[in-house]
Parts: sequence; C-alpha cells; structure tokens
Amino acid sequence: MVIVLMLLSPLYMYFSHDVEKLKTLYPHAKNQNVETPEYELKPGRPKNWASLKEMSSFAKWAIIFSEDWSFYQHQGIDLEQMKVALGEMADGERFRGASTITQQMVKNVFLSEDRTIWRKVHEIILAQKVEKVLTKARILEVYLNVIEFGPKIHGIKAASYHYFRKHPSAINPKEAAFLAMLLPSPKRYYISYKNKKLTSFARQRVNAILTKMRMGKVLSLDQYEALKNSKLSWER
Repeated sequence: MVIVLMLLSPLYMYFSHDVEKLKTLYPHAKNQNVETPEYELKPGRPKNWASLKEMSSFAKWAIIFSEDWSFYQHQGIDLEQMKVALGEMADGERFRGASTITQQMVKNVFLSEDRTIWRKVHEIILAQKVEKVLTKARILEVYLNVIEFGPKIHGIKAASYHYFRKHPSAINPKEAAFLAMLLPSPKRYYISYKNKKLTSFARQRVNAILTKMRMGKVLSLDQYEALKNSKLSWER
C-alpha cells in the first residue's frame, strides 16, 4: 500500500492545483495581517498589485540577477542547484534554498512553508507545470507581487512604499539592490532598515547585486562606480 501511495504521489501533486487559473485570476491574501498569508485565486487585481510595466526595470533585474540568474533559460528548476539542495535535505542538513523564481512563486501561492522533502518535490512538479502554461512575464509578475520583503510586507508595491515612500516604478538601482538583498531572509535582514544603517553583510550583498547588474549590462560603468559608495535615503 505504501509503495502504491508513493507511486501515485507525483500524479496527485501534478493535478493538486489548477495553475492555469493564474492566466486570468489573481492571488488574493485571505488575511493581510499575518506573517505568512494564504492565497486564494479570484478575479481582479488586489489593492497592492503592480504590473510589470509599473515596476522599475532596475527592481526587476536586481531581483532576477540575485535570486535566479537563469530565470529566462530554465523550465522551472535549476537541476544542478536542486541536486545539491535535495541531497542536503536527505542528509538532515539545514535546507539552504536553491529555488528558482518559479518555485518560489508556486510555494507562496499554492503550498505551505513546511521544509520537507515532500513539499519540495511538490514544488518542483508544480513549477514545471507552471512553466508549460504561463509566460515568463506572468510568472515574474505574480512572484514579485506575493514575495515577502520584510515583516508582514508582501509584494514589491508594499515594499517600495514601506522602505522608500515610492511607487515601484520610481525605484532606483541602489534601492533595487537593497530590495533584492532582503529576499533570502527578509525578517532577519530587516535589521538594516530598523537601525537605519546597512550591516556589513548587507552592504556587501547590495554591492554584489550591483556588480551583477553591471555584468548584466543593466548599469553602465559610471553608474556602477557612483552607486557603490552612495547611501540609501534613510541611512544615517
């Protein structure tokens, strides 16, 4: 019986969610005032939704280069990174991530935060299904509108206003690099904003993201050199 269930599990995981609904529906948080909201798909854009056209290109590219450099090349998963991550989980080590943007979107919209190998497999299966039915633009837009940027701060529009009092279309390269820096562990890295000073680690990460933006030709050499030592608006 156990073997049968194991064999049927991937099939269940594949058909567990109708991801094609994301073509026309939007993920609405059931409760905004929680650390990890659950989402339900409904018509109409949520209040804090921003389309890709309403986002600064710097913000989009900073996050892509930081979180998933090969986003436009892969089909939902990065096989090499996933192999390492699954091996660490199987050995009982602390899970270190390695999720693509597509996987992170799937986890946030459809799955739980449980750090188990079964949830990870579920995420992988749905991510590949998502890539078959949604465009990269739609995947990225949904991701940027549901990802966590700090305590109870979800989506790039909420983050832009919280940290910089700006619409996401007005985010500059240094601000974009800061937002991207937060994503691996937004609650922990929120300390820089709380103390109004980048920690040594945060400064290194922000500059590393700016370097990636320069390598990706999003920034000119002059822009890059000027931004490295500039301060964010709220820094002391």
